[in-house]
Amino acid sequence: MGRGLRPDRYVESAYGIDYRALYAAGYRGIIFDIDNTLVPPNAPADARSKKLFADLKDLGFATVIMSNNTGQRARDFAKAVGSPVVTGAWKPFPGRYPEALDLMHTAKENTLAIGDQIYTDIWGANNAGLTSVLTRPLTLSEEFWIKAKRLLEKPVIGGLTPEKGEEHGRN
Repeated sequence: MGRGLRPDRYVESAYGIDYRALYAAGYRGIIFDIDNTLVPPNAPADARSKKLFADLKDLGFATVIMSNNTGQRARDFAKAVGSPVVTGAWKPFPGRYPEALDLMHTAKENTLAIGDQIYTDIWGANNAGLTSVLTRPLTLSEEFWIKAKRLLEKPVIGGLTPEKGEEHGRN
């Protein structure tokens, strides 16, 4: 597993991951970030995200939405995709990850976390002992403080090249 700020995997998109292969490798739980991982910032669940979660459930995966957001937005998104949610997660601190594992009835050894930010999603997953998967952000249209964090992420990502996969749910 990656440690510190380095992801275990770097992918183009959460929608291009071979989830069937991950299930065959023994993974059973997936913790997802929302904004810029599954949908653009502050966007509601769309048809593609709903289909992804339905397909993951059909494969046998348990999922949890984990967000630093404390408002209704994360709960609404989770409800729309049919997944439990952990809000106010304080990523990168690992304190709320055990709650996510309990909701999925999984262990850290068979759970991975997927997100678009190094300093929250990846560092948090690594701090919690999970396999971390970094996605490229869906859009560069973000709040100024996120744009500032993206500049700090560049040296961490360094020469990593995202794995490409077939986009899930593309028409």
